[in-house]
Amino acid sequence: MDVLLIPGLWLDASSWDEVLPALRSAGLRARAMTMPGVGAAASESADIGISEWIAAVVAEIDGADGDVVVVGHSGGGNVAWGAVDRRPDRIARVILVDTIPPYPGADISEFPIVDGVVPFPGWDFFDAVDTWDVDDETRQRTLPLTRSVPARVPTAPIGLEDERRFGVPTTLLMGGIDEPTFRRLVAGWGPHGDEFAALTDAEVRKLDTAHWPQFTQPERLAAAIVSAIVR
Repeated sequence: MDVLLIPGLWLDASSWDEVLPALRSAGLRARAMTMPGVGAAASESADIGISEWIAAVVAEIDGADGDVVVVGHSGGGNVAWGAVDRRPDRIARVILVDTIPPYPGADISEFPIVDGVVPFPGWDFFDAVDTWDVDDETRQRTLPLTRSVPARVPTAPIGLEDERRFGVPTTLLMGGIDEPTFRRLVAGWGPHGDEFAALTDAEVRKLDTAHWPQFTQPERLAAAIVSAIVR
């Protein structure tokens, strides 16, 4: 089974380096992606938005032999869900890491733009709920791995049109929320809740991590991904 790993904002394929070995040891043909325009100047990335990121994943799906699994972390979950919408008949499962399926027209979030791109705002930008297990050593080790993203990517609305996406098996690997709590909370999240409620085969698993388990608990994240795929 081919497994495509999609990083979140500010990260490239290397962010999955500590997760890949366990996936491959389980017999999965796992490969990580770097999205278009990551680390590029505004002059090279101004025309890149979420649609171009989704198109890059779709191209990988089209080039694969057989069905694939797509895994998206954080903002990469929007990209993964967009790929599900474009190729629902080719995706065996979508796995979203500490994020949820976006609804039509949703964006990722808004972050400061500097010199025409969105740089990583620094670890202190994020709340403790997202960083409680990101210790000083991990912060120093991973900061050089961060890259800017094209300015349009975080705020470009996602287009979703194919209702067959609701039938694609979906696993949410949430850092700190178990399934009963998640289902109770998401019911009050407006269109996000409506998108989730429409899924016909969805599960939620709690990782007991903060928002970046590929850095803080890669073995645990890898085991959860394998468990979601190999049944």
